[in-house]
Amino acid sequence: MSEVALEIVDNEFLRQFEATIEGQKVKIEYALQERKIFLTKLVMSEELIEKGHSEEFIIAVFNIIEDRNIRLVPTSPTIAKFMRKNRRKYKNLLPVGINI
Repeated sequence: MSEVALEIVDNEFLRQFEATIEGQKVKIEYALQERKIFLTKLVMSEELIEKGHSEEFIIAVFNIIEDRNIRLVPTSPTIAKFMRKNRRKYKNLLPVGINI
């Protein structure tokens, strides 16, 4: 896994966070409601996922969400799985009453 800082773009028109990893476009689609962001889909090639880039990308997006002080609801199975695996670190991002 690379230690290069990811440059993530929040494409508000398409409602997705975008980045380029190893020349490939990756994205996390989202829906924004009140003070919550629902992460609905991770789009990334199997090749990049196998190299561990999905976690790197998810962490970078979580950091953006945390900086914006909004709550996160992971509806994508991949992102929900990551959230369960790292529950202690990111539970503060979940809305009150939501358990993953």
